[in-house]
Amino acid sequence: VGCDRSKNLVDICAEKHFQAFVCDALSVPIRSGSCDACISIAVIHHFSTAERRLATIRELARLLRPGGTALIYVWAMEQEYKNQKSKYLKEKNGSKNKEREMNTGKAQRPLSDQGPDNSSQDSAWSDQVLNGLKDESCGAKLVADVRLPVHTNRTSFHSQDLLVPWHLKGGTKKKKESVDTVLVPGGSKEAQELSPVFHRYYHVFCEGELEAACRSLDCVRVQKSYYDQGNWCVILEKL
Repeated sequence: VGCDRSKNLVDICAEKHFQAFVCDALSVPIRSGSCDACISIAVIHHFSTAERRLATIRELARLLRPGGTALIYVWAMEQEYKNQKSKYLKEKNGSKNKEREMNTGKAQRPLSDQGPDNSSQDSAWSDQVLNGLKDESCGAKLVADVRLPVHTNRTSFHSQDLLVPWHLKGGTKKKKESVDTVLVPGGSKEAQELSPVFHRYYHVFCEGELEAACRSLDCVRVQKSYYDQGNWCVILEKL
């Protein structure tokens, strides 16, 4: 049984005769202790606070029967690990797969993950750090003009919290959306059309961060923690 926040993805599952439904990872409408195994692939890194990320792991554990296992994949800050670059870094812009690069859903796929894509003109960095600056005279925090950095495709991460642009291919032929637009470079007429750009929030995990969050829960035991092609991964067992 599968679930996803996106109705369109769930509809695709239904067309393929798979059991799936729309829900929120923070509140899954399945009875506690009813699952032998659960997987969470490329989900938890989209939650914007440590508390919410931990809550999704706790919810995953709730679904498991005692002795049941869960597999979690999240995007890693370290796209180069033990002197090895991930496939994401190796697939540079300007390669043969230009069309593939414009379709973000195929950018990085450790299992069913969907990685990022953007163009150089989307790259922007914040003038203020997310935590704000402290005014020494009064102890107040300055939070003016706080913005998240926008990631540049096929490059290393320079911030754990960032926005990843998603270029909707052929967006001008679809229903109009209230989103930013960019001019897609290319020789064809279609490539010159304006395409909507959706900015998705990511929190990329540093080494040990996912494992530490899992170990903070008394109801599970970490069986294995490992790195796989630009992702941090954990296998849990329900106690």
